[in-house]
Amino acid sequence: MTEGAVSLYNCAGRPGAIGHVPSYLAHRFPVAIVRCDAETRSLVRDEAGRCIACAPGETGEALGRLDATSRSAARRFEGYTDPTSSASRLAQDVFYEGDVWYRTGALMRRDSDGFYYFVDRLGDAFRWKGENISASEVAAALTAFPGVIDAIAFGVVIPGQEGRAGIAGIAAEPSLDLAGLRRHVHTTLPSYARPVFLRLCPSIARTGTFKLSSATLAREGYKNAPLSQLWFDDRETKAYIGCTAALLAEIEQGNMPI
Repeated sequence: MTEGAVSLYNCAGRPGAIGHVPSYLAHRFPVAIVRCDAETRSLVRDEAGRCIACAPGETGEALGRLDATSRSAARRFEGYTDPTSSASRLAQDVFYEGDVWYRTGALMRRDSDGFYYFVDRLGDAFRWKGENISASEVAAALTAFPGVIDAIAFGVVIPGQEGRAGIAGIAAEPSLDLAGLRRHVHTTLPSYARPVFLRLCPSIARTGTFKLSSATLAREGYKNAPLSQLWFDDRETKAYIGCTAALLAEIEQGNMPI
C-alpha cells in the first residue's frame, strides 16, 4: 500500500510476524489497532466517542496517525481523485479531539511483545457470534486437511441470527474424509470461526489473476445452493449432515443449534 501511513518491518525474523514495534519506539511508529465491526466496516467507539484500542492478541483494524505539518510524506495523505473515497480512508477524533488517522482496511493483531500479524482484509472478513472472522484463516485451515484441493470462506445471513454465519466452499478429492475434516476443523479453529455450512463444489472459480473467487458462491449463499452439495455442522450428532429443505427450515426457525 503506497498511500498508507503505516510502516512495519520484521527485522527480528519472528515467523508469521510482519513487523515489530517495541514499547520504547511506539512514539516513532504511530500505529494503532482498534476494534472494528467487520460486518459494517465501522470503528467501534466508546461512550465518549473515542475508538477502543485492542488488547494484545485481539484482532482489529490497523490505523496510521497522520500529521499534516510533518515533512515526511509518509505522515500525510494527499487523497484520491474521488473526495468520497478519500474521506472513507480517514478516521477523526480517534483517541482525542482533532487527531486524524489513516484507515488501512487491514485486520491485524499485536502480541504482548510488540509483534504485529496480518489477519485479513476488512472486506474479506465477516462478523459472527460477536467476533471478526478471517475468511482467509478459515480457508487456510481447511486446505491444510488432506484431500481438500481449494477452499474459500464467507458469511451468510440466517434469519433471526445476528451477524453472518460461516460457509465454506470446498473443492476436494472424491475420497475426502468428512468426519476427519470435521475433527480437524474443531481442533484448529475456535468455535465461532467454524463454518456452519460446507458446500462441496466440483471446482472453485478463479479471477483473471488466478485468485479464488467467492463471488458466485457468496451470491448463491446457502438458499440457492444445490442441496446435494450442502452440508450442515450438526452439534447434536457431532457430524456433517446433508442438507434438505426441511433441515434448512429448521435452521431458519431457530430449532437447530448453530
